[in-house]
Amino acid sequence: MSRFTVPIGPQHPLLKEPLSFQLTLEGEEVVDSVIRLGYVHRGIERLSEKRTYIQNVHLVERVCGICSHVHTTTYCMGVESLAGVTVPVRGLYLRTFFCELERIHSHLLWLGVLAKNLGFDTVFMYAWRDREIVLDIMEELSGGRVSHAANVIGGVRVDINDSQRKTMTVSLKSLSQKITDLRNIVEHETNFHARTRDIGTLTAEQIRQYCIVGPIARASNVDVDMRRDVPYNLYEKFDFSVITRSEGDVWARTTLRIQEAQESIKICLQILDSLPPGAVAVRAKRRVPPGEVICRSEAPRGELLYYIQSDGSDRPARIKIRTPTLPSLAILPDLLRGINMADVSAVVSGVDLCIACVDR
Repeated sequence: MSRFTVPIGPQHPLLKEPLSFQLTLEGEEVVDSVIRLGYVHRGIERLSEKRTYIQNVHLVERVCGICSHVHTTTYCMGVESLAGVTVPVRGLYLRTFFCELERIHSHLLWLGVLAKNLGFDTVFMYAWRDREIVLDIMEELSGGRVSHAANVIGGVRVDINDSQRKTMTVSLKSLSQKITDLRNIVEHETNFHARTRDIGTLTAEQIRQYCIVGPIARASNVDVDMRRDVPYNLYEKFDFSVITRSEGDVWARTTLRIQEAQESIKICLQILDSLPPGAVAVRAKRRVPPGEVICRSEAPRGELLYYIQSDGSDRPARIKIRTPTLPSLAILPDLLRGINMADVSAVVSGVDLCIACVDR
C-alpha cells in the first residue's frame, strides 16, 4: 500500500494555536508523525531577566492565557519565599479561589473544544455557555475575564465583599448543577463513547517514562496532584478529592476533567463560606536577597514549576519555567501511531495542548 503525507497546521480548524503536524498514512492508518514547534516563541524567560520582579508579575501572566493566574501565583510564591514575605491568610484564600475558578474555566473550555472537534456541537455550546458563569465572576472581581492581574508580590489586589460572596455562592451552586447535567449528557451519548473509548490510550508506564502530569496522568491511574502532595496556598485546609481513572483513554480524560471541575466548585464554595477577615496583601521590598528557589503548583493541565535565582538586585538573575504541556506534546507521535485518520482530532484535542505554554 502506498504512503502519503497529510499536513495539519500551523493554521488548521483542529488547532486553536499554531502547531504543525506531518502525518504519514497508509490508507486510513497513521504510521508516522512529525511535530514542529516554534511559531509563537516569545523568549519570556530571557525577557524576565531584563525586568524587575514587579514587572515580571505581568510578564509571566502572559505565558498562557487560560492559566494566567496560576503562573503569577507560582512566580509570586517563589519571590515571596526568597524575600521572606508572609502573605495574609485572606490573600491566600483569594489566590486559591482564583486558581480553582481558572481550573473550572480551563476544563470547560477544553471540553467544548474536544466536543466541537468531534462534531458534538450541543456539548460544545453547553460547555461554553456554562463557563460564562466563571468568566463573569472573575471579571467582577478583577476586571478581566481571562487575564486578571489579581496577584501582587505579597498577596492579591482584589477582595470580595459580603454581597459578592452571596451572589457568587448562588452562581457556583447553579454551575455545579449545570456541570452535573453536562456529565449526564456526555455519559449517555453513545456516539461520544464510540469516538473516545479506547482511543489514544496511555499506560501508567508511558506516563512515568514521559514525565506526563495533570489530568492526563490521573486518567491513567497515576495519582499525583500538587495541591494534595505538596500543599500550598492553604490547600490542606480544604476538603476535596483527587480524581483518578484507570482507562487512560480520551474518554477517561473527559470524565475526569468534568469531575475535577465539580471538585473545584467544592473548594470555591468552602472558600466563600470560610473567608477570614483581614488584609489581602502586605508590602514587599523591591530588592530580593540573593538565593534560589523552586516553586511548584497544580495548574489546570498539571504540575507547574518555577525556578528563580536572585543576585540581590531588583531583577531576577534567572527564571526557568517548566510547564506541564511539553511532555504531553512529546507523547503525541506514540499516541497517533496506528490510529485511523478519523481519530486524530480526538487524540490531539484529548491531551489539551497549550502551544503558548510550550513555546514561551
